[in-house]
Amino acid sequence: MDWRDEGTILSLRPHGETSAIIEVFTAAHGRHAGVVRGGVSRKFAATLQPGSRVAVAWRARLEDHLGAFSVEPLQSRAGVLADRLALMGLNAVTSLLLFALPERAPHPPLFRASEALFDALAERGAGWPLAYLRWELGLLEELGYGLDLSRCAVTGGREDLAYVSPKTGRAVSRDAAGDWAERLLPLPACLMGQGGASGEELAQGLATTGFFLEHRLARDLGGRALPEARARLVEAMGRAIPAGGGQ
Repeated sequence: MDWRDEGTILSLRPHGETSAIIEVFTAAHGRHAGVVRGGVSRKFAATLQPGSRVAVAWRARLEDHLGAFSVEPLQSRAGVLADRLALMGLNAVTSLLLFALPERAPHPPLFRASEALFDALAERGAGWPLAYLRWELGLLEELGYGLDLSRCAVTGGREDLAYVSPKTGRAVSRDAAGDWAERLLPLPACLMGQGGASGEELAQGLATTGFFLEHRLARDLGGRALPEARARLVEAMGRAIPAGGGQ
């Protein structure tokens, strides 16, 4: 059994005295693990880093074996190391992919969105926090927990959508919410792809996506806790991004 693909390294751990096991999010083979012989050597030190884009060739005697990778570097994305918040963003993305994705199942739309976000993080542009929020929304969509933010669940209208139902994941307009508003989740315009976002709006959007990540996705994965890397990123964003500043 063998194949070739490209993707981004999500994790690295030592294996034996000289080898390493890496997990890579690949274009055609999804999240896939394999052994890299000599992976802890200086030769691979710069290549086998979470966030690095690589070309991999996988080989195993049988399809269900762990198998071995040969790895060639394509893009280091080392620029993320110069920005503490961007590095936290990269850690959150890789942790959530490891947490949420089933092994060896391709997810082409999510792969493309993840590659774009990894590039944005490495470039450390001002817009990546909003891109991260929308990536979380896409992660939910790809895994079957998508939110319907197109129209009000009560009236069917498209105007003044301000909330999300925690039960259905559907949008609710301000007027239709009425006395139930306090029980609903916030729906900032940026979560619907409308314009930029202030720090407050980002926090609102992350609270909403975080609810569905925790109470839908994580629940269905056996009630596992979401990765701490996400919580650290959300907290750091709240400190670093001005409440009224745009993204």
